[in-house]
Amino acid sequence: MNTTQKLLNGKFSLEMQVYGSGEPLLYLHGAGGLMPVEPFLEDLGAHFKVYAPQFPGYGESTGSEHIDDIADAVLFYHELMDELGIPTANLVGHSMGGMLAAEVAAFDVHRAGKLVLIAPAGFWIDAVPIPDLFAAQLTEIAGLLFHDPNSPAAQMMTAIPSDFKALETMYVERVKRLATASKFLWPIPDRGLKKRAYRIAAPTLLLWGDDDKLIPPAYAKEFTSRIKNSKLEIIKNAGHMVMYEQQEALVGAIRKFLKG
Repeated sequence: MNTTQKLLNGKFSLEMQVYGSGEPLLYLHGAGGLMPVEPFLEDLGAHFKVYAPQFPGYGESTGSEHIDDIADAVLFYHELMDELGIPTANLVGHSMGGMLAAEVAAFDVHRAGKLVLIAPAGFWIDAVPIPDLFAAQLTEIAGLLFHDPNSPAAQMMTAIPSDFKALETMYVERVKRLATASKFLWPIPDRGLKKRAYRIAAPTLLLWGDDDKLIPPAYAKEFTSRIKNSKLEIIKNAGHMVMYEQQEALVGAIRKFLKG
């Protein structure tokens, strides 16, 4: 189900996907935003009430001009959770969304019941630099994001339209998304999480594709060493977009952790 959520007297208007029923789960998407329908979130909806907003500046969501930095983003999610009546929820975040979910849990230890970070951004290791997604050519993106860049999911998500109007629309949307994501990820995706991660009190599961070329699994150690109650699971035959390559394994791991 797609809904529109207003916040702070219309300061933000959010396009939001809602799935299922049960214990609340707030999903924070990565720099690519949400697909029109997300099968892995539908799958999680069999066990949880899933809220998946498009971050301001993505899709039809507005209000990105009110978010300049991590503190603004965290307060935005706090306001959203209060508006939804879920002051505490399970937080699941992917990539940029994993970084923001970790920050939400660090700023206020009562917000996250449990925390799941899927290949999160947020740290920088000089010896293992993260490729610059902002400078990547469209033809390079599938190889950066997917274990198998020729898979149907990879081809569908990174196809370059031949129709000029569709290509123009895609470029406009891409520029809009990257302008928002750059507030957190460019020039490097380090906005001080390393100083705040010690505050995260929620039990935390880190999930990583074994062939993640965008944020390599080497970064997992940085997270498990800084988040005290955390554990790591590596998902085989998956790249950065693990939810589209190994949906069953990913959803199974999340469900087991949150229900355990």
